[in-house]
Amino acid sequence: RARGFSVELSVANCTFMGDRWTLIDCPGSIEFAQDARNALMAADIAIVVCEPDVAKAQALAPTLKFLDDHGVPHVIFINKMDQPGASVSETLSALQGASQRPLVLRHVPIRSGEAITGYVDLISDRAYVYNPGQPSALIERPGDVSERTEQARQELLETLADFDDTLLEQLLEDVRPDKTEIYRHLTETIADDQIVPVMMGTAATVSGVFRLWKALRHDTPDATVTAARRGFGTDGETVAQVFKTGHARSGKLSHARVWSGTVTEGMQLGGERVGGLFSMFGQQQNKLDRAGPGDVVALGRMETVATGDVLAASGKGAAGEPWAEILPPVYAVAINAEKRDDEVKMSAALARLVEEDPSYVADHNADTHELVLWGQGEIHLAVAADQLREKYNVGVTTARPRVPYRETIRKPIEQHARHKKQSGGHGQFADIKIEIKPQLRGAGFDFGDRIVGGAVPKQYIPSVETGVRNYLSAGPLGFPVVDVSVCLVDGQFHAVDSSDMAFQTAAQMAMREGMPQCSPVLLEPVCHVAIDVPSEHTSKVNTLVTGRRGQLLGFDAKEDWAGWDTVSAQMPQSEMADLIVELRSLSQGAGTFRFRFDHLQELTGRDADAVVNQRQSVAA
Repeated sequence: RARGFSVELSVANCTFMGDRWTLIDCPGSIEFAQDARNALMAADIAIVVCEPDVAKAQALAPTLKFLDDHGVPHVIFINKMDQPGASVSETLSALQGASQRPLVLRHVPIRSGEAITGYVDLISDRAYVYNPGQPSALIERPGDVSERTEQARQELLETLADFDDTLLEQLLEDVRPDKTEIYRHLTETIADDQIVPVMMGTAATVSGVFRLWKALRHDTPDATVTAARRGFGTDGETVAQVFKTGHARSGKLSHARVWSGTVTEGMQLGGERVGGLFSMFGQQQNKLDRAGPGDVVALGRMETVATGDVLAASGKGAAGEPWAEILPPVYAVAINAEKRDDEVKMSAALARLVEEDPSYVADHNADTHELVLWGQGEIHLAVAADQLREKYNVGVTTARPRVPYRETIRKPIEQHARHKKQSGGHGQFADIKIEIKPQLRGAGFDFGDRIVGGAVPKQYIPSVETGVRNYLSAGPLGFPVVDVSVCLVDGQFHAVDSSDMAFQTAAQMAMREGMPQCSPVLLEPVCHVAIDVPSEHTSKVNTLVTGRRGQLLGFDAKEDWAGWDTVSAQMPQSEMADLIVELRSLSQGAGTFRFRFDHLQELTGRDADAVVNQRQSVAA
């Protein structure tokens, strides 16, 4: 409600024309796609709602590809057809470019001037006029749409004939197929995810919605067909699969589809007792006595059950087709509890958030000592912060995560240090000489010694190494030091005053005095990035990469994605914080990327000065 669009699943059980239905409203935003994908794994059919906007059509490509990859039957409903200048043909052409299945019009629009006032159904050949708030009214077909209707109907039949030889023969012999046969062909090809019907209307006035629902009554596969597609039998023991995990005031709820058998409250399912059985209508829970095959229910208080789990009466099962992959994270914030006393509470709340939406990842960064929350974008993480505050009563602050810079040296030196202190009783004495040398990038830290004649007793040499390692946590520029070798070459000791602590202190003194003379240089992490975009945006991505100090490595056609490219590049991690924001902006929301750490590289000049100055100001 606060944002004006869905940010989580909403389930409603209802009836239409005497049939029982479960509707799962999924978020349309790409940032909340994980919830939608999980729900689609349990659906008999999907309705993909879009606007008559050519520019936005490409953003549907990932959703349509997911549906096709998992064989989920689907229908496209072009909404907001009351917009001035709404073009069905242009929108359909743009949508076809985003879909790997042939799209077929079910309706031809009827216009009155610039406004769309109704439609002709291509199979029944009946014309309807929109009746706001009510089912569309049957009218006589206007003569000015006859030619368009016949052309669209022929295209529909030709597409169906690609999947049925009998229908193809009829068309070749100019035999007009019977309407009943056309409906049968359409239902079969939809169930097999071979074609995608396209319908239209205006949801705000309920125009075209009843016609859509009536079409779904005929074209939606039976639950047994869906169960078979998902790899489940419909006979035998009780089996259900969780597609959404939620936490309400009453406790944990596991939303599940029953594939076979009967679920009752109190029964053992997936190795746990079902603590409640509910039919959902939004947030409203309606208690059930039992649920059977095809039902969508919420199971109460099943604490060890996770999204995607297959629950059988005999325990947790591994049957069924693979579950939807978890989307890789693309945006991050460092997160802190506003009150220190809430830190433990925040950790528990974050664990629940991740359980509800697995595309969140909470990670403690050992390099920067920050708790980092990863997700799918700015709004996705803003919603997480709101949920922590409103749902779990944990106020949090967020900031851009720090980049784990490192530093190293360019030239070797020898450095002498003496630590001597006398304050009554035993004093402190240690004298050492060390060599500090740069190493090849990625070689790490190496310590050795060339002590002869016992100049430094063997028991104190590890203390020198400890002192050196302690210093390396923050070098002259303020960052951890890497790719350095230190060798202890000489020294002196005192039989009474020397100690482990004295030699550790001397080693730190030698490093502190010697490292600034070694030409220290800042190192920044560089990531290998694979950016996936529709081909028409590839050139923009190239500009995006170079504008962020990235190095292009090339591009290839994205495997199994018609009309998409994968651009490979290396990019400084510091330039990637808001990469997804700009990428989605230039690709109409369709683009995404994957990344991994690749190497450290030197950073010099004004960029390096800015990083060091910022570090020093924070330390001060």
